[in-house]
Amino acid sequence: MTLSKQARFRVGAALGVAGVVVPLSVVMGAPAAQAAEACSAGTGTHQKQVEQLLGLKVDGVQSSADCQAIRTFQIRHDVWPQYGYAGPLTAAKATYVKTQQDAKQNPNKNGQCPTNVGRVACVDLTRQISWIQDGSKVVSEPVPVRTGRDGNETRPGLHKVYWRNKDHVSTLYGSPMPYSQFFDGGIAFHATQAGMWSPPGSHGCVNMTMNDAKRYWSMLKVGDEVYVYGTKPGT
Repeated sequence: MTLSKQARFRVGAALGVAGVVVPLSVVMGAPAAQAAEACSAGTGTHQKQVEQLLGLKVDGVQSSADCQAIRTFQIRHDVWPQYGYAGPLTAAKATYVKTQQDAKQNPNKNGQCPTNVGRVACVDLTRQISWIQDGSKVVSEPVPVRTGRDGNETRPGLHKVYWRNKDHVSTLYGSPMPYSQFFDGGIAFHATQAGMWSPPGSHGCVNMTMNDAKRYWSMLKVGDEVYVYGTKPGT
């Protein structure tokens, strides 16, 4: 079930972020019309942390520019409520997103994805990212993914792409799964309209944006390895 915006606001307020919430900077590309609306949130409980994570001036004092940047981040990354307040939910999401951004330089820095199996699509559940490498060479940079929710976790392990269907529709949920590449039973890489950071997660598949799913479709084939490791936060 999908919560309405009003319901999500009540949930956010119950978690102690009443009044306003927060976002990762203008560079993240939020809808301009929404971001331009009046923003009057005061200094948040996690103001300095959020300022640092979003690349803002770190002084612990909310400014109009801070509020707009935080709100832009909230809109872009589905943090509710979306009033530009630097609360705990925004700080947690900003930390999460920055971790993904930092991974772009060297996603396999810890050597957890195998480098001796040829082409392999790596899925790091902890950081919620995926990339493709040939040996130790990254050939497709890490992108955010949305993996299985609590109770429907994406299973760790070494798998192989065994079936592909560009126009697949789920037989269980009746939902479209464009550019599906199955690698573990009913688990597949596929495109989704859901935001990569939207809770609670998939039913086990590795969700991707349409552009990323198309790129994976063009780069992988039946027989290619998929290595899933780590643990998704909250599962």
